[in-house]
Amino acid sequence: MLNKRVWKRLLGVEHTVIERLEVEEAGRGEPVLVAHVRPDARRVIAASSEQTRLLELFQLQSRQGPCLDCFATGRPVRVADLAAEASRWPLFSAAALDAGYGGVVALPMRMRERIIGAMNLFTAPSTVLAVDEATTVQSLGQAMADVATIGILGERAAREHQLLSQQLQIALNTRVLIEQAKGMLAERHQTSLDQAFAALRAQARNTNRKLADLAQAVIDDDPAVAGFLHRQHDPGRPVDNG
Repeated sequence: MLNKRVWKRLLGVEHTVIERLEVEEAGRGEPVLVAHVRPDARRVIAASSEQTRLLELFQLQSRQGPCLDCFATGRPVRVADLAAEASRWPLFSAAALDAGYGGVVALPMRMRERIIGAMNLFTAPSTVLAVDEATTVQSLGQAMADVATIGILGERAAREHQLLSQQLQIALNTRVLIEQAKGMLAERHQTSLDQAFAALRAQARNTNRKLADLAQAVIDDDPAVAGFLHRQHDPGRPVDNG
C-alpha cells in the first residue's frame, strides 16, 4: 500500500492533469486514478474513488483491459473512445461505459527495464482531446506513474532492508544464546566446548526442539533439561557428533 507521503505527491501531480486537461470522473469533476502493482497478483493498490477501484478489480477478475495489456507489454495504451473499440476488451469496455467512462490511458509503472505495474487514467464520454492535448495527458500521466514507481520501490527497498536487519539480529541473538549455553555446559560439567555443543545439538534433535530454545532453557537452568549433558556423556552411549 502506498504510504501517505507517496500518495500525497501522486495526487498532487494528478490534480495538475485534471486542472489542465479535463481528465475527470464523469459528472462529478473528481480526479480519477487507479494504480496497479503486479496485475498478475490481482492487486489494486490505489484508486481515487470507490467506483474506479471496483472497475479495476473487475478488470483483474475478467483478465482483460488496458492495464493488463500495458503491464504485459510495458508500453502505454490509449483509447479515446471505449465504445468504438469495445471489441478489444468486451467485458471491461462494457463495465467502464456503464460506470460513466468514455476513454482510458494506461501507463506503465517502470524503473528502467523493470515493470512493477500499470496505472489507468479515465476520461468522461464528453471529453474530446486534441492530439497535442492527448499527448500531454500521456506525458503528465507518465510522470504520475514514475512518481508512484519511485515511491513504491523505495518503500519496498526500505522494508526489505528492515527485514534483512531483523533476520541478521535474530541470527546474532541465536548465536549468542548458543555460545552462552555451550560455555555454561562446558564449565558446569568440565568438558570441552565442542562436546558441550554436540550434546546440546543431540538433545535438541532427540526432543525435537529448536537449538536456540534449548540453549535458552540451559541458560535459565530449566529443570526439564538439567543434567542432560551427563546423560549424553554416559559411558555406555557416545555423543552424537553428526
